[in-house]
Amino acid sequence: MKIIPPEILLEAYAEGVFPMAEDGEILWFSPERRGLIPLDERFHIPHGLAKSLKRKPFEIRWNTSFRDVMLGCAAREETWIDEVILDSYCALHAAGHAHSVECWDADGLQGGLYGVALPGVFFGESMFSLKTDASKIALVALIERLREKGFSLLDTQWMTRHLRQFGGYELSRKAYHTALQKALGTTSSPLV
Repeated sequence: MKIIPPEILLEAYAEGVFPMAEDGEILWFSPERRGLIPLDERFHIPHGLAKSLKRKPFEIRWNTSFRDVMLGCAAREETWIDEVILDSYCALHAAGHAHSVECWDADGLQGGLYGVALPGVFFGESMFSLKTDASKIALVALIERLREKGFSLLDTQWMTRHLRQFGGYELSRKAYHTALQKALGTTSSPLV
């Protein structure tokens, strides 16, 4: 099966462009309004999630089931994750540039998220949840790791009501490209 080569994906992300599959085609996007989640004190943990975090219902793992996280994200009525996207990001993961944050319990993998890391920037691709708060807890773990490793930008591509509850905001394409280039010029430690 044909894949998008890792170097093409990385070049695209560095230019603020990302692929999605639609009707058997790979389309490339650079939204007019770009969604971001703040990594500073503007990041907000909703009250109910804070209570859930205290209970520690899941064990957080990194990169142990990348493909399964992608499959969990694709298991919905409408998805942009087809076989080409799946295999392309698994190749990017094998090259050390795509990562998954996973929530596990005694019943197995219950949720998580995946995305692409470049110096200073994490590009969140998708998240899924089989049990309450699993994807949200994965997001909090990601934020903590990004802060710890010196990242300065968390790109969510599009803004949703779900992401706004965490302090998510939008930038115009021009402002986003300025922020992206600045973040890519910073030094961060490897995510994992």
